[in-house]
Amino acid sequence: MTVMRHCAVCLPVREGRVLLGLKKRGFGEGKIVEIGGGLEPGETPEEAAIRETREECGLLARNLVDHGEVVFEFTGRPQWAIRMRIFVTRDWDGEPVETDEIRPEWFDVTAPPFARMWADGAHVLPRVLRGERVFLRFLFAEDGETIASVSPLPPS
Repeated sequence: MTVMRHCAVCLPVREGRVLLGLKKRGFGEGKIVEIGGGLEPGETPEEAAIRETREECGLLARNLVDHGEVVFEFTGRPQWAIRMRIFVTRDWDGEPVETDEIRPEWFDVTAPPFARMWADGAHVLPRVLRGERVFLRFLFAEDGETIASVSPLPPS
């Protein structure tokens, strides 16, 4: 049985731009990723997204809007399995700052850096940025980079 890590991400959006970040260490190092991370015991996904946004880039996010959930599974690497809740906010205090984990960067919502992101980004990010709720399951191939399949995920 696969033990799935639960995480939550927050996409700050303002004036046609979305805040993403260069992952500087850990899982996904070197990729442009959404701001967020793992849930702590007893924490809701929304609470985790707010905490992680504060820790990773210094923003105090408010009024998060739930845009769905995505599951990532990796052929031959069950320990990498992740269930990720996605939130968008247009309301926060502070300015993004670089931390040990993330170097934040603004991108035009119509031109995210897909070539520098996990392969699922091109499937998920445009839909979320258009305001859709997304419920998908991605199975990655043996190389851990290529998408082997995409399927619907029942809303939770």
